Amino acid sequence: MGYTPREQFIRALERKEPSGRVPHFELVFFLTMEAFGRLHPAQRHYGQWDQMEEKERQLHRADMADLYIATAERYEHNAIFLHPNPGSLDEIRRLIDLIREKSGDRYYLMLHGDATYSIPNGEQMEQFSYRIADEPEKVKADAARMVDNAIRHAEALKAKTSLDGFALCSDYCFNTGPFLSPRLFSEYVTPYLARLTQAYRDMGFYVIKHTDGNIMPILDQLVQTNPHALHSLDPQGGVDIAEVKRRVGDKVCLIGNVNCGLLDSGADDEVVASVEYALKHGMPGGGYIFSTSNCIYTGMRLARYELMLDTWRRLGNYE
Repeated sequence: MGYTPREQFIRALERKEPSGRVPHFELVFFLTMEAFGRLHPAQRHYGQWDQMEEKERQLHRADMADLYIATAERYEHNAIFLHPNPGSLDEIRRLIDLIREKSGDRYYLMLHGDATYSIPNGEQMEQFSYRIADEPEKVKADAARMVDNAIRHAEALKAKTSLDGFALCSDYCFNTGPFLSPRLFSEYVTPYLARLTQAYRDMGFYVIKHTDGNIMPILDQLVQTNPHALHSLDPQGGVDIAEVKRRVGDKVCLIGNVNCGLLDSGADDEVVASVEYALKHGMPGGGYIFSTSNCIYTGMRLARYELMLDTWRRLGNYE
């Protein structure tokens, strides 16, 4: 039986019997200027959006929707991660509806939906660390409030869109390990991540939890929060997909592990070897979605991504 790209993606998230080619997507494909001669929606500035007449706004919406679909078609993405711009609730709904109108149910559609603490930026890192020591209950209250707000936003989307799910993109880890120790992570992140994930699941959404870096010290906690999938299984952070598959592959779908650093600065044979390793250890038994360990970011050579895809087309097929 043939499945649509969306159906293949969902089957992988649900760890069902695999068939055909391993599903593929990228959180962001920023090389749209090189590939299509058009700026990625997330890179555009619409400071005069409210000043436009509605006809002009409709043209911009159509251009963004067409570019997302064209990217998915050319690079065989099963899913589209939307970066609505502008990001108001009404504009998010319009963009989702427009992509559905143009492509039907062919692609799985997702949005960013995290509301948990991520690694603070350099200016806030010291202050956040002090807050954990000086006012832990207030930090937890803020964590709960962020989750409440995200749930209300998702409820509003659920009522009027055909969104499939969320990618939770708060980064927790450096290459050396998580910013918060496993003990602190269990206090300030895990319960809130679990609550958010369950709320999304209860609304019928799928949940992909993304974080770069070395997740191994908190892997079990991440899985216990019950996402459908983990992304990005970062080899630059020492994450070995073979070990992750052995430990939790029966509990959660795995996404990623192709070394994006090698796509940028490695040799061609190193890129091919990284793809081969990810497929070899991710594919068995299903529950695997092929992607880089981050995204197709600005400055990467498009030819390297195409080399990665050529290897996937050759090797990423179930019997």
